[in-house]
Amino acid sequence: MSQYSMNPSEREEFLAGVHIGVLAVGREGKAPLAVPVWYRYADGVVEIATAASTRKVALLRDNPEASFCVQREDNPPAYVTVEGEVTLEPLPDGAVADIAGRYIGPENAAAFAETSPDDTLLRLHVRRWRSTDYAKMSM
Repeated sequence: MSQYSMNPSEREEFLAGVHIGVLAVGREGKAPLAVPVWYRYADGVVEIATAASTRKVALLRDNPEASFCVQREDNPPAYVTVEGEVTLEPLPDGAVADIAGRYIGPENAAAFAETSPDDTLLRLHVRRWRSTDYAKMSM
């Protein structure tokens, strides 16, 4: 473990914050597919609303393993990367608006949700963590 690694509560708090996430899923014979996404996190699970017709869902049906990364780009930089198994479930009522509201505010989230093609909830069950926070660097 690096001297800059986050402890469990720090990394959970960071992941629960509002960041654009990057979901990476495997592809046979090719580099992984990496897709920027909006998400929410709680209790060891990253949730992403998506459409069942997407390439990432098709790939996850064949191999349910994925990794996910969020970062703070301003100084001091920090990141959390998680890996785990993904389950695909029907999208519960209100999930798109809840996730979108984190990014575009609740006043815009309902309208966004009405036009969203999302019908699937992708749930990444966190099994492995990596994290770094350069704010821990002694200057």
